[in-house]
Amino acid sequence: MQNIFTAVIQGIVEGLTEFLPVSSTGHLILTGKLLNFTGDKADTFEVTIQLGAILAVAVIYWRRILNLLGMGKLQPDQDSRLNLIHVILACLPAMVLGLALHSVITSYLFSAYTVLAGLVLGGIFMLIGERSQASVQSTGVDQITYRQAVYIGLFQCLALWPGFSRSGATIAGGLLSGVEYKAATNFSFLIAIPMMVAASGYELLKNYDTLTASDAAFFITGFIVAFVVALLAVITFLKLLERFKLAPFAYYRFILAAVFLIYLLVTGV
Repeated sequence: MQNIFTAVIQGIVEGLTEFLPVSSTGHLILTGKLLNFTGDKADTFEVTIQLGAILAVAVIYWRRILNLLGMGKLQPDQDSRLNLIHVILACLPAMVLGLALHSVITSYLFSAYTVLAGLVLGGIFMLIGERSQASVQSTGVDQITYRQAVYIGLFQCLALWPGFSRSGATIAGGLLSGVEYKAATNFSFLIAIPMMVAASGYELLKNYDTLTASDAAFFITGFIVAFVVALLAVITFLKLLERFKLAPFAYYRFILAAVFLIYLLVTGV
C-alpha cells in the first residue's frame, strides 16, 4: 500500500488542477512519475480522487444542478435559459469519441512526453481562444444557445489528449463561440460533473478488482484532500476571473512542459 504522503500530495495536485485550465491528468501523470507511483493502482486512485473534486463542484453549484434537474426553484423565463439539453449537447461528443477511442488513448497517449505535448498544444489553443474571441453573444450562462453548447462540446473533444485540459478546451471553445469568459467558465464547471462522473465510473468499474481493503485509508485520504482543495480552488478561481484570464495559465503550461522535459532528458526516465 502506498503511504499517506503520496495520497495527500496527489490529492492536493488533483484538487488544485482539476478545474483550472492546466490539465489535472497531466499533472497527476507527471507527479506520479516523480513519486514513483504508476501502474493500475495509480490509475484507479486517480479516478477515485477525481470523484472528490467532482463532489466539490456539485456542492458549489447545487442550486443550479437542482434547477437543471427540475427540482429547484425556477428562475424567471429567459430566451435561452440553461437546461439539460445544453448539458447533453456539450457532453455527448467527447463521451462518444472517448468511448470509441478509449483503448487507443490509454495505450498511446499517457506517456510523460505525450502529456508534455498536450500541455503545449493546449496552451497554444487557450491563447488562440483568448486573442481570437468572437463577439460576445452570451453574457451569462443562461444565455448560452444550443449551437454554442454543441461548439463547446466539440472543442471538449480536444481534451481527450492527456495534458490538453478539459477546462482549458471548453473555456477557450466558449470564447471562440461567442460566450463571455465568466459564463464560459461556469458552463465548463457544470458540464465537468457528468463528464467526470461518466469517465470515473467507467474506469472504476473496469479496475475495481485492483482494490483491496488495505487500500481504504490511502484512497479515502486522497478523496478527502482532493475534495477540500478543489472546493477552495474553484471558489478562488471564480473570484479571480475578472483579473486573470487564460494567458497566465497558458504560460504556466509552457514553463511546466519545459522544466519537466529537461528533467526527463537529464534523468533518462
